[in-house]
Amino acid sequence: MSTETLPDAGGQWHRLDRRMLLIRPVLDVVKSLPVLIGTVILGRGNGWEWFGLGVTALTVFVGVSHVLTSRYRIADGQVEWTTGLLLRKHRAIPLDRVRTVDVTSEPKHRLFSLSAVRIGTGRHSPAQGANGDQLVLDAVSRTEADRLRTVLLHRKEITTEAEAPPPEQVVAEVDRRWVRYAPFTLSGLAVVGAIFAAVWHFAHQLDIAPENVGPLRDLMDDLADTAVWLIVVVAAVALLVVVSLLSVGGYVLSFWNFKLTRETEGTLHVRRGLITTRSVSIEEERLRGVEVKDPLPLRIAGGARLTAIVGGLREGKGGDKGGGLLLPPAPVGRVHEVAAEVLRENFDPATVPLNRHPRRALTRRLTRAAGGVLILAAALFGLAWIDFLPSWMWQVALGLVPLAALVGWDRYRNLGHAIVGRYLVSRSGSLARTTVAIRREGLTGVVVSRSFFQRRAGLITVTAPIAAGKGGYRVVDVGESAGLAMAEQAAPGLLTPFLRREVQR
Repeated sequence: MSTETLPDAGGQWHRLDRRMLLIRPVLDVVKSLPVLIGTVILGRGNGWEWFGLGVTALTVFVGVSHVLTSRYRIADGQVEWTTGLLLRKHRAIPLDRVRTVDVTSEPKHRLFSLSAVRIGTGRHSPAQGANGDQLVLDAVSRTEADRLRTVLLHRKEITTEAEAPPPEQVVAEVDRRWVRYAPFTLSGLAVVGAIFAAVWHFAHQLDIAPENVGPLRDLMDDLADTAVWLIVVVAAVALLVVVSLLSVGGYVLSFWNFKLTRETEGTLHVRRGLITTRSVSIEEERLRGVEVKDPLPLRIAGGARLTAIVGGLREGKGGDKGGGLLLPPAPVGRVHEVAAEVLRENFDPATVPLNRHPRRALTRRLTRAAGGVLILAAALFGLAWIDFLPSWMWQVALGLVPLAALVGWDRYRNLGHAIVGRYLVSRSGSLARTTVAIRREGLTGVVVSRSFFQRRAGLITVTAPIAAGKGGYRVVDVGESAGLAMAEQAAPGLLTPFLRREVQR
C-alpha cells in the first residue's frame, strides 16, 4: 500500500491497495456480460454491438478510476474519504459516531490477501443508498484492516507493524456438532423457494411448458398411475432432504470457524465464514441488551441464536444484516451462558420467570389466529360455489382451524414480561419467538398505546424506545394497571405527571 501527504492535510492520506486493479476490471466485465452478450448476439449487423462494448468499457473505466482516486485518512477526530475523477466525492465521519467496524474478505479479496472495511455509524437514510451511513474501503491489506479497527474503536494508533494486537478472551467458539440445528432454521426452504421462483419466471418468459420438456413429461406420465398419497409423501421427503442439505451447507459457509472474543479495551469481536470471512467489532459501552431468537422448529430441537442490541446498529431495511450476531444456532443452554458472559452478569436475564398476561390476551390471539383462517375458508368457499375453484381447497382451509387455534394458544403461553434488576425482559411470538432483555438506563422514553379492541378488553401495549436494535421493543396486550406499573418501574418518573393528571380528572 502506498501513501502520500497532501499539502493541506492534517494527517496522512492512504490509497486503496493497487492489487485491486487486477480484480476490479474482471468483476466489472462479468457484471456487464448480460448487456455485452445481448447487444452482440441480438444487435449483430446494426451497430448495437458497439453500444455493448462502450457500456462495458465505461463500466471498467469507472471501476478503475474508483480504485486509483480513492483516498482516506484519520485526522482531527474524524475519518475522511474522498474519491472521483470527474465527479469528486468527499465524506467525513466523526470518530465518536463510529459504532462498528466490519472487516469482510470475499473470495476476490482473499485471492490477494485483501479485505473490505465497512465503518458503520448506525444511521440509515434512503437517500444514502444500500450502504446507509457506512463508509466502505473495499480494498485494503489485512494488516491495514487490523490497524483501522484498532484506531477507530480504541482510538489507539499502532506505531509499528510488528506491534501485537490487543489481548483477547475467548467467549464462545462454534462446535461442529451444532450443525445439527441447521435444518431447523429453515434457511434452505428460502433457497428452494427462490430457485423455484426463478426457474418458474424463466420458463414463463420463454413460454416453456412442463409438458413440453422431455424428462418432465416422462416423469408426469409415470406419476399418472401412482397413488396421490404416495406422491405427496415422496415429494415431502425429497423436499425435506433438499432443504436439510441446503441448510447445512449454508450453516457451514456462514459460521465456519465462528469465534466470539472480548478484548481488554472492552470490545466484542466476532469472526466467521468459510469462503467469505467476516470480522465485526462492537464496543461494549454501546451494548444495550441481547435478543434470544428461537423459532418453533429450532425450539423443538432445543436450539436458539443470540444477537446483540447495540447502540447505533439498527435492524431492518438498510441495517447491517447479521452484524449483531453473537452466537449462531446452538444449544439453548449455551446461548444463555454466552448472553450472561456478554452482559457481564451472573445469569442471563432472559431466563427469569415472566409475568403472565391476562386471559383476555388469550382471547385476542385465538380470535386473530382462528378468525383469519375462517375468513380464508369462507372466501375459498365462495369461489368454489361459483365454480371458480375446487371445493377441496376450502375444506383444507377449514381443517387448519384447530392448528391455527393451537398456534394462537402457544403465542399466549409465550407472552410475558418482567423487570429484573437493570433489565426489562419481554417475550412474544410462537412460530418466530423472541426474548429481549434491554438495559433500562438505555431507554429514551416510554410509549403507552391501545387500539379500539384493546380498550374494550382493558389491555395496553407498552413500547420501550431505545437507540439500538429495532429502535423500540413492545410488551403487547398487558393489563392496564400492570402495564402502567411496569412502565413506571422501567423508567421511573416519566409517567408520573400523566398518571396524576388522570387521577385528578
